[in-house]
Amino acid sequence: MPYDSVIEFNNVSVTYDYRKVLDNISYSLENGEFNYLIGQTGAGKSSFLKLIYRDITPDSGTVRVADMEVNSLDENKVPYLRRRLGIVFQDFQLLPDRTVYENVAFALEVTGQKPSFIKQRALEVLGMVGLSHKRKNMPGDLSGGEQQRVVIARALANEPRIMLADEPTGNLDPEASASIMELLEQINNRGMSVLMVTHDYDTVKQYPYRTLKLQDGQIKEIDVKSL
Repeated sequence: MPYDSVIEFNNVSVTYDYRKVLDNISYSLENGEFNYLIGQTGAGKSSFLKLIYRDITPDSGTVRVADMEVNSLDENKVPYLRRRLGIVFQDFQLLPDRTVYENVAFALEVTGQKPSFIKQRALEVLGMVGLSHKRKNMPGDLSGGEQQRVVIARALANEPRIMLADEPTGNLDPEASASIMELLEQINNRGMSVLMVTHDYDTVKQYPYRTLKLQDGQIKEIDVKSL
């Protein structure tokens, strides 16, 4: 694996119900790169992400993430892999009975960090996403865009090398979507690699980066102008 690649798939295949969802695909995400992954529902985008955070393993081929061989990773090492990944979901998955601050702090608590560090880091990442003033609010008090910012802050808490964003603008209005994209760009500009799964072709055109399409089990780079 090249030293400047943070994700690499080599000849990876995944089969569900006798259908090859991913068929002998190869792919790499470079350090500091921003990529989009697009494709129709059922094209294999979810399987692609699950391979990265070791929710599934390939039928054949190899997956490397942040210099870790994911296929052969011991189960007790999987949490270490996932700490190198910041994962942003479309449906937020915030804890509704905890404040904004507590939601972010929880991501640090589960890794056994000291209380003093947790407080410092949680406030730091909330500042990065512009939500320090909402730290005592409950998730239900926030707009969709603000909730997604909390999710991004939580994803940043453990200083991951890679951000995986799964339809991060899918439930947002255009103004909130634009603010989330600008935030992801800022994160990328600080040197973090970003892989974003999306159906939102307007966003892809407005914020153009390398774009990969999954179709018929294959992955290929496309020109966003063709969308």
